Amino acid sequence: MSASELAPGSKLRHPKFGTGMILSVEEEYYKIYFYQSEEIKTLARDYEGFEVEEAKVPDFPMLTMRDVERAIREALLATSERAPLVPLGGKWIGGQVVFEPHDQTLATKEIPMATFFHKIVMVREKLRVLEQNINNHPKLDDEDRIHLQQYITRCYGSLTSFNVLFAYKEDQFKGSGGKD
Repeated sequence: MSASELAPGSKLRHPKFGTGMILSVEEEYYKIYFYQSEEIKTLARDYEGFEVEEAKVPDFPMLTMRDVERAIREALLATSERAPLVPLGGKWIGGQVVFEPHDQTLATKEIPMATFFHKIVMVREKLRVLEQNINNHPKLDDEDRIHLQQYITRCYGSLTSFNVLFAYKEDQFKGSGGKD
């Protein structure tokens, strides 16, 4: 077995760093804990100076962190109703939304701009799901669909005030006129 096909748990000797154990395997490198220096080093899998002391072979196909991340991302997208990643406009990043009541005896409420923006994007996504459900509902006739669709379009129009928060124009709300 070559040193480029080892699994986590394998022990090897490096000419400079001494004996170490492979902690994780990526496509092109190993993360190795070296006992003597008590350090974790990232070294190329195809390095030919390794001497294998104890080889571990996986009994399943090797997955890299990239494989795991890709699988998690795909699973989240396939199973969630979370909002897509819609960027907040740069000038708002780190900002606060402040609700200040007219009555001075009441407390001011502050919300991070990113939190407020996320809630607006979530409202939009819920409206889109509602719109899809209306359009695909088997018991609604075309007249009912159009009637309900008008309410959703008006909701989008009411939310156009928040378009200043979006980084990109294509992510913004559109009212019934298709304008901001």
